[in-house]
Amino acid sequence: MTVWRIRPLERSMAKSDFKFHTPIRVRWMECDRQGIVFFGAYTNYAEVGQAEYFRHLGFSIYDVAEVGYFDTAVVRTVLEFKSPARVDELVDLYLRISRIGNTSITADMELYHHDSDRLLTTMQVVTVGYASESGTTKPVPDELRRLITHFEDTGEVLPLESLPGLVEATRKH
Repeated sequence: MTVWRIRPLERSMAKSDFKFHTPIRVRWMECDRQGIVFFGAYTNYAEVGQAEYFRHLGFSIYDVAEVGYFDTAVVRTVLEFKSPARVDELVDLYLRISRIGNTSITADMELYHHDSDRLLTTMQVVTVGYASESGTTKPVPDELRRLITHFEDTGEVLPLESLPGLVEATRKH
């Protein structure tokens, strides 16, 4: 018999140490009959957070995926609920990239009630680079790795002009 041991996500950073966050308004379609966000909606929040994170870095993850520069597939998602979010509340999603492997990117996220320290949910999403034409993994491009690492280390966004491969990918779209 297999015994699964699931470790809770550890809060390794204070809220103020995240370099990026974005607000999200809870919509009725994301809630159950009690007006509380249901579990599946949190994966949508993770998607919004990741898209906004990369938009903050200067490009659309959807555009670079469409031209084949770097596309991803989600391979692992962990959610831990702390407190309910409710319909029409404004929540803040804090996101950091905590690890970049050869083909994978790990994003740690925390969702807070807007303008408070009330932690609602912790999430961790692991994506891998994916080549859809072959169905195989694809390495994280060095320029993307450099852009993310610089931002996570300093809080500053590198100018895209210093990353010619990424610039070219954004121009193709």
